[in-house]
Amino acid sequence: MRFAFAGFDQWRGVFDAFIAESWEPLALFTVPVDHRSDFHDEVVARAGRHGIPVQMSRIREQDLRALGEKQCDLLVVAGYTWKIPDWTPYLPHAINFHPSPLPEGRGPYPLFRAILENRREWGVSCHRIAPDFDTGDILAANPLALAPDECHETLQLKLQIATQRLASRVATNFHALWKARQPQQGGSYWPRITDAERTLDFSRPVAEILRVARALGWQECIAPVGHGKSVYVRRAAGWVEPHAHAPGSLVHQYRREIVVAAQDGFIALLEWNPISPLTRAGLGM
Repeated sequence: MRFAFAGFDQWRGVFDAFIAESWEPLALFTVPVDHRSDFHDEVVARAGRHGIPVQMSRIREQDLRALGEKQCDLLVVAGYTWKIPDWTPYLPHAINFHPSPLPEGRGPYPLFRAILENRREWGVSCHRIAPDFDTGDILAANPLALAPDECHETLQLKLQIATQRLASRVATNFHALWKARQPQQGGSYWPRITDAERTLDFSRPVAEILRVARALGWQECIAPVGHGKSVYVRRAAGWVEPHAHAPGSLVHQYRREIVVAAQDGFIALLEWNPISPLTRAGLGM
C-alpha cells in the first residue's frame, strides 16, 4: 500500500505508524513553520531517508493528479494547515487525524478550548476528508482523560501519543475501518481562540485565571499589568489569600517575577515578554 503524508513534526508519529506497518511513502507535504513552537525538520529528514520529494507549498489539484499517477492508495493528513482540494477524482482514499473527539471540537486548534472549558475527557479522531473541514465519516477514535490541572503542553503530548497509537490501528486495519466508517451527527465547530479569551481577567478567582494560563501554556496568554500595558505570559502560578488590593493591582516585583492581585488571591507572572516597550517606572525594567 502506498501513501503520501501531509503534516509537520508535531504529528510525525502518524507517518512513523504507517511506515511501521509497511506502507510505502511516496511524498511529503509540509508547511512553513516558525521554528519556535512548530517544526518540520524531523519529517523532512524522514522524507530524505526514504528518498521521497518534499513540498512546502499548498497541495494543488495537479499534486493530487500526480499522486494518482503514481498509484497512491491513500493521502494521510495530520496537522496540515491548508485545505485539501477535492481528492476524489485522483485518489481512492484520503483521511485526516484531528485532535478532538469528533464530531465535537471541529476547527483549527481545539486544544486551548478543551482546557478553558475544564473538560475531563478528550480524544483524537481519524476521519475521511470531506469538502468541509473535519466533517467526514469517522473511521476510528482514541479517547483520553484530562487531569484537573491539565496544561496545553501535557495535552499536546498526550494527543501525540494517542494519535500515533490510533494511526497504528488505522494503518493495520485500514480497509475494514474505511468500509465501516460512520457519518458524523451533530457536533460543534470551535473557531480560533481570540485575544479576549486568552487575556487574564484579574477580577476573576485564582483558579479561573490559572486555567487560562495553563490552556495557552507556551503559546502565551495576555496579562494587563496597568497603565495600559500588557505582557505575553508563558508561565504563571498563583495562590488564594485574603487581601485588600484592587484586582489587577501590581503588588510586588522581584527581578522579572511580577505579582498581581486577583479576586481571591495573587497571580505570579513568572515567564513573560513585553507586547510593547515597558517603562522603567511601569514594571521596574
